[in-house]
Amino acid sequence: MADMEQAPEVVEDDPIEVRKAKRAAIIEAGGNPYGHAFDYSHHAADIEAAYSELEDGQSTEDAVQMCGRIMAKRVQGKVSFLTMRDATGEIQLFCRINALGEDAYEQLKDLDIGDWVGVWGTVMKTRRGQLSVAVERFELLSKSLRPLPEKFHGLADKEIRYRQRYVDLIANPEVRTVFEKRSRIVSAIRRYMEDELGYYEVETPFLQSIMGGANARPFVTHLNALDRDYYLRIATELPLKRLLVGGFERVYELGRIFRNEGMDQTHNPEFTTMEAYCAFSDLEGMMQLAEGVIQAAAMAACGTLTVPYQGTEIHLEGPWPRKTMIELASEGAGEDVSFSRSLEELRAIAKRVGVEVEEPWGKGKLISEIFEETCESKLVQPIFVTEHPLEISPLAKKLPGNPELTDRFELYICGHEYANAFNELNDPIDQSERFHAQVAAKDYDDEAMGYDADYIRALEYGMPPAGGIGIGIDRLVMLLTDSDSIRDVLLFPLMRDEA
Repeated sequence: MADMEQAPEVVEDDPIEVRKAKRAAIIEAGGNPYGHAFDYSHHAADIEAAYSELEDGQSTEDAVQMCGRIMAKRVQGKVSFLTMRDATGEIQLFCRINALGEDAYEQLKDLDIGDWVGVWGTVMKTRRGQLSVAVERFELLSKSLRPLPEKFHGLADKEIRYRQRYVDLIANPEVRTVFEKRSRIVSAIRRYMEDELGYYEVETPFLQSIMGGANARPFVTHLNALDRDYYLRIATELPLKRLLVGGFERVYELGRIFRNEGMDQTHNPEFTTMEAYCAFSDLEGMMQLAEGVIQAAAMAACGTLTVPYQGTEIHLEGPWPRKTMIELASEGAGEDVSFSRSLEELRAIAKRVGVEVEEPWGKGKLISEIFEETCESKLVQPIFVTEHPLEISPLAKKLPGNPELTDRFELYICGHEYANAFNELNDPIDQSERFHAQVAAKDYDDEAMGYDADYIRALEYGMPPAGGIGIGIDRLVMLLTDSDSIRDVLLFPLMRDEA
């Protein structure tokens, strides 16, 4: 490194100002505190794998170039020990004044925990058995102006951890493993969908002129070029099914969805789903797809189909059981909950189990609410909940022989919905009538869908029978990383403004 003057005197109780003074001194001396590209030859894990058998006190002449962040520093006269962390782990830097020279050694002693450095040296093991790099030369790559969280107490405040994920990853290295697993899960899903099932991944618009594909409250944004409002997509369903009309047989999209709704342990306003549609398939095909995708993700992330979640072992081996919503709602309420009951009887049952009943609800909505209130939290092991009421399923085919129910399932694990699937409605007249019903419902339900005339036109050209499914990726990552909050599996969860 170039010669550098010692930092001027500053107020010692302000560590940021101390570091800023060091930065200024480096620049004044002609140095660059923010470096350039560094051609490293090894990571810490490479050194551990290749040299772990070195005997204590043994040195080599094997030259290495490494870079990383300084995480600890111990100066003992003419010898200093630094711990450097890179993307794979940590390695000790063994630094001697005799090897570096007096000027460089003084500059090394002036480094701070958090600084990024590149080093040249040889591999060795200390007499105490610590695998190390004997540093012959080093370079400052980036000066850290803020001290890292104190080593033994770390960063514990969850609000700060979520808001400053960059510091969380430094202070709590185990957090990184969650997001490494997330990456493997997403990759495994794509491989399974494409290599095993032959699906094409496609991209559909984020901006939509009509909200559709789900019952949800949208985000609204104004497009200046056309001087009109658009919605951030609440689902990818309707564009994907248009592709079935066009002749694609198997399509899926894995990406972000936006819903202007609440934030809690399992909900974030922007989240990730995988939606897939398969021509000539049905609900049975979607059940097989759900099992296959989730099992492939589990093997990629955990290496097993039995995974722990918040103290409970979840068994993902198939086939998973199936029960109808009416069966489960009746079990939960302790009496028959079905369309054979009068509207007044279902309202009374709903109120008895704790549902806050709204006047416009029909029998289907009441049955759904009774199920949610009495059953959802008890569905721990994977189960397909089938035959949902038509009233809450505007895009699913009617169940043959029972027009009040639909060919639909939701997959529940650990009391939460993980997937939603239909035998897709492909009758344009039926679909048009349901869209009209959704538009009428907007008087009391601001989450109801709009009337999508272009989608009706697409169906009029003919869409083949098809099965479709949506799988929540964030909840799946929560399950496979044993995380109790969705914010633990989002690198940058939405947060309230910082005070």
